[in-house]
Order: sequence, then structure tokens, then C-alpha cells
Amino acid sequence: MVTDYDAFAQEYDAKARNSPQNTQYDRPALLEMLGDIAGACVLDAGCGSGLYAEELLRRGAEVIAIDGSRRLLDIARDRLGDQVKWRHHDLSEPLEWLPDRSVDHVLMALVIHYLEDPVPTLREIHRVLRDNGTVVLSTHHPASDWRRLGGSYFTDEMYEETWTTGWMMKYRRRPLQTIRLFDFERGGALT
Repeated sequence: MVTDYDAFAQEYDAKARNSPQNTQYDRPALLEMLGDIAGACVLDAGCGSGLYAEELLRRGAEVIAIDGSRRLLDIARDRLGDQVKWRHHDLSEPLEWLPDRSVDHVLMALVIHYLEDPVPTLREIHRVLRDNGTVVLSTHHPASDWRRLGGSYFTDEMYEETWTTGWMMKYRRRPLQTIRLFDFERGGALT
């Protein structure tokens, strides 16, 4: 992962907790896509401050939550305690500590665009996912980058910008059609 969330963890938690983009669109949509998860093991990959993990627990899942920001994990742990298996982990690194076929579902909420190369991560997710498991993910829509930043919509590049919040964000900007299929095929997630 390339953005240092430790630098603004408290502010990010407040924004994620209250932003209509998160509360009205992303969280409800992804959680609905997961369906009935009671008794299932869910890997919350890029869990941030634990907002999805909290809802996964409420729905009866066993939750393994990982994030590259120690401060966001501290916020999440303070909120939910030891009900969740927390792990500090950079998603660009292998998930060596998770056995093959050990999770039923993987949730990647607004995470994949922060990975410089998502293919190794998708391979690892495919490895730890049980047969018939699901991956549910979201990303920001690349058209918003194009409208705001200009250039070609079809550009595939790492980009760095300062948001209106003052946060320095680094993410991968690329067209939606490459996100949809190419990385999943290369990562082994589509069979």
C-alpha cells in the first residue's frame, strides 16, 4: 500500500464513519453483496478503522481484519476489542500467515486502487479463499479522476494528490474495464 494512513487515522475514521459515500453507498452495497455470512469466516482486507468488521460481526461472521495502518487498527481494536482477529499487514505482501483455503469470503472495500500492482494480492486472495468463496470489492470510479484531473481516461498510472482534507493520497488511476476483468484473470480469481 502506498498511502500513509497513520498520519491522519483519526480524521479518516471520522470521515469514513460519516461520509454519505461510505454510509449510503459503499457499505450497504458491499454488505448486501456478501449475503448471509452467519458462521462464515470473512477476511476484511484493508479494514481501516473497523467499520465493516463491526457490521460483519453483527451479522454473525468470524472476522479476520487486516490493514497496513497501525493507527487505524488501534482505532478498530479500541472499538471492537478481541472479537476480531486483527493483523497489521501490507496487502502488497503475501498473506503467508493464512493457510490455503482458510476463508469463506474476502471483503476489499475501497482498497484495490491503492495497490501499485494488485495482481499478487489477488493471487493471494485466491489462494486463501475456500472453494465457492466470494470476493466482494469496491473502488472509486476512475471517471471521477479523469473529470477532476484531466488527461486521458485510459491512462494507467500511479497518481499522487493532496485532497481537500490536506491528506496526501497515492493511488492507481486506470480505466474501469481493466479493473473489472484483467487483474482478476491474471490473479487467478476468475476460473
